[in-house]
Amino acid sequence: MTEGRERTREQGGGFGEGWLPYLAPMLLFGLLVELGSHASGATQGALLALRVALPGAALLFFWRRGAYPELAGSPPGGVGGALADVGMGLGIAGLWVVPYLIWSELPRGEPFDPALFGESRRGLVLGLRLMGFALVTPFMEELFVRSFLVRVLDAWRAGEDFRRLPVAQFTRLSFAGTIAWFTLSHAPWEWWVALPTGVLFNLWLARRGHLGATVRAHAVTNAAIWVLVVFGPIALWEFL
Repeated sequence: MTEGRERTREQGGGFGEGWLPYLAPMLLFGLLVELGSHASGATQGALLALRVALPGAALLFFWRRGAYPELAGSPPGGVGGALADVGMGLGIAGLWVVPYLIWSELPRGEPFDPALFGESRRGLVLGLRLMGFALVTPFMEELFVRSFLVRVLDAWRAGEDFRRLPVAQFTRLSFAGTIAWFTLSHAPWEWWVALPTGVLFNLWLARRGHLGATVRAHAVTNAAIWVLVVFGPIALWEFL
């Protein structure tokens, strides 16, 4: 029985099969964001905590059952590759933030309120936001967009099971389709910078050949933006 279960896991079976491991964290996150948009005060703060906990728990649940073979092993390149991922992440963070430091008239969204639990608990709220922003979101979004969606688009056209297609390979359809999704999944005022970000992450995945590299770069991007927002000289709370 154990050997059969391990063999199924290696082949991507069991909980690793199908769309659920990729869709469930995103659906939970989207539902909580929508609920949060209609809440205020402590309720909004509680939903922020759930926005970290529930998608994160779903990711861990499926990962422990072998649902994400594309994250197995380490990205190539060792320390040099890791430093390159960090550099890419920092560069994309600059792409997002620097224009707003230069041109204050650029359109912006609603600012994030770190006092959701009261002024005395700003640190707690900011810590929760950092966990969601730099830990949960990179895994959730990269697994969905640049592993699942890329392969589903190409498998749908070819009439194949998406799990049989390799990660980090694009056709014109999947390259353009994932950029369109990534762009439109952000707020309209962010589209102009989300589009080139999607292009850069796709190219980086194709270059590095391992989804872990784009997760790492994405995490660095979000963590750097968090640091710039919280400790930077100009208030950019709309980025959180």
